[in-house]
Amino acid sequence: MGSCGSRSRCPWGPGTCRRSSSGRTSTCRWSAPTRLFFLYSLQDEQDRLDFLQRTLALAALLLVGLLGGMTWLVTRQTVKPVRRAAQVAERFADGHLTERMPARGQDEIATLARSFNGMAESLQDQILRMEELSALQRRFVSDVSHELRTPLTTIRMAGEVIHGAREGFEPSVKRSAELLAMQLDRFEDLLADLLEISRFDAGAAVLDAEGRDVRDVVMQAVDNVAPLAERRGSWLQVSLPDERCAADLDPRRVERILRNLLVNAVEHADGSTVEVTVGADAHAVAVTVRDHGVGMTADEAEHVFDRFWRADPARARTTGGTGLGLAISLEDAHLHGGWLEAWGRPRRGASFRLTLPRRAGIRLTDSPLPLVPAEPAVAVARVTAPRRPGTDPAALPELGHGPGGDDVEVR
Repeated sequence: MGSCGSRSRCPWGPGTCRRSSSGRTSTCRWSAPTRLFFLYSLQDEQDRLDFLQRTLALAALLLVGLLGGMTWLVTRQTVKPVRRAAQVAERFADGHLTERMPARGQDEIATLARSFNGMAESLQDQILRMEELSALQRRFVSDVSHELRTPLTTIRMAGEVIHGAREGFEPSVKRSAELLAMQLDRFEDLLADLLEISRFDAGAAVLDAEGRDVRDVVMQAVDNVAPLAERRGSWLQVSLPDERCAADLDPRRVERILRNLLVNAVEHADGSTVEVTVGADAHAVAVTVRDHGVGMTADEAEHVFDRFWRADPARARTTGGTGLGLAISLEDAHLHGGWLEAWGRPRRGASFRLTLPRRAGIRLTDSPLPLVPAEPAVAVARVTAPRRPGTDPAALPELGHGPGGDDVEVR
């Protein structure tokens, strides 16, 4: 065997050259390549890969759970003190002045807790001092009002004697006796209002409720204010519904509210008509008192129920008011669980609305009557009918009835 001398490439591919024994001819014979195949199982490697995948998946789950737990723990440690601070602040705002935040450690939350506790201590001391001062003021007003009643009674008796004999005095002394009696009446009203305010402040006001028709209480208040309206040149126009407007109320307090509203309306009506409207629905009864006088601004309407407040300080109290009537009326309305609201615009008059629940425990959500007039107010001209001979100038006219309910005009 040797390499083939032929330069041509054997088509059989590389192999072994074989030459004949004579040496004359040579034949190139190529042997086919031998292929070996090894067959064996890779299950062990596959099992190892599956195990590795399961291990990595489990490790990933454990890592995610660990991160989630750490995040929750850190968040809880951070949010819990803040939530606790919010709860303590809410309870402190509700009047639990002894609430304090736990302060542990030296971190920012502990610093916040100590600062909050210091602020709470300061506020508690100030609130307690103000409560003590307010209690002393209420007691002082109550004691002074009670103590003034005895000398006032004596002065009242002497004033009545002098006022009864005023016809025999000189004109200046007679006028002094009349002024003394008038101011004594005002002084008594002021003492009574101060005592009533002190009862409200002390929480000692008691509601003596009974079932009454609001229309009767309204007409009683109108009858009481009618002489004042006559002197001021104003009409009292009352609109009553046909249906009964029964409610559980204290007649004395409701009549006092309406009397204060009517007196205030007549004083500021400047001779125009004062309209009184009564309405009711299934849950509430309402009374509106509307005048067409000088009116008031929106800012003045917010302060009209303040004690001793006047929209115009230069305006005299021609009716002898004490400056506490509307404040007492507001407290009476709240004692019933009702509303007392005011609306006004300059030169368009003012409107007051009293809304009371029909039964105790009813929570008011709206009122049967609107507070704001639907249209700009227009003053109603007053026409004076000729008097018949022999009639009393102070007598009230007959009450008329309108088709949609009672429409009463009282001069």
